[in-house]
Amino acid sequence: MADGPIEQPQQRPQGSAARTNEFGQPIGFPVDVELPLAAPSHVAMVGQWCSVEPLDPDRDAAALFDAYDAAPDARGWTYLFTGPFDSEQAFTSWLKKLEGSSDPLYFVISDSNGPCGIAAYLRIAPHAGSVEVGSIHFAPRLQRTAAATEAMFLMMQRAFETGYRRYEWKCDSLNAGSRAAAARLGFSYEGEFRQAVVYKGRNRDTSWFSIVDREWPSLRDEFVRWLAPSNFDSDGRQRTSLRAATAFR
Repeated sequence: MADGPIEQPQQRPQGSAARTNEFGQPIGFPVDVELPLAAPSHVAMVGQWCSVEPLDPDRDAAALFDAYDAAPDARGWTYLFTGPFDSEQAFTSWLKKLEGSSDPLYFVISDSNGPCGIAAYLRIAPHAGSVEVGSIHFAPRLQRTAAATEAMFLMMQRAFETGYRRYEWKCDSLNAGSRAAAARLGFSYEGEFRQAVVYKGRNRDTSWFSIVDREWPSLRDEFVRWLAPSNFDSDGRQRTSLRAATAFR
């Protein structure tokens, strides 16, 4: 792997002073969110650069297959639990298995040219107010675009506006691209779960990242600033970089 060791987690404010119970034991801050929460709604999210809509294989499969097939090789599937697919029929059959799932809850991301990515809410925990974003796969034309960033922002926004307290990101610890994306989007690195998963016949150590609700207002403001059309020139190049990783520090 080309990059160096994973950075250690930054210390984040805890949101309240330490407190103790009647036995003098330290205890966590009170939670005033009414739990359990509803699952994030499975309806479309529309932004300036993209739309994020519930998966519909009959509508999306052909265009998604073509978008993924435009990649020069299959490396985009390396860290996913399934794929690659050698035919549109096999790909469509896989999508149809995902369509009725409530956890994971799948969405298709579209840019101005149509479907070009998938992402999902998973590990939805209404009693804890925690949800993960995952199963993310962007076609080449979606990668490193404003539409890609906006899709992640829209999904994050829906989770926090639904009342979720914790928004998670997990990946194979060897997936340098996913770790870099989490950091850019403002997630905090939390550590490694060693030998957590077996997939495609190999081990996965899993890196954990999160954003919590007290960090969301500053992050939201930074995403809104960066996604504004005025932040991009006539060729679509950003004028200033996304500073989500430092927005709340």
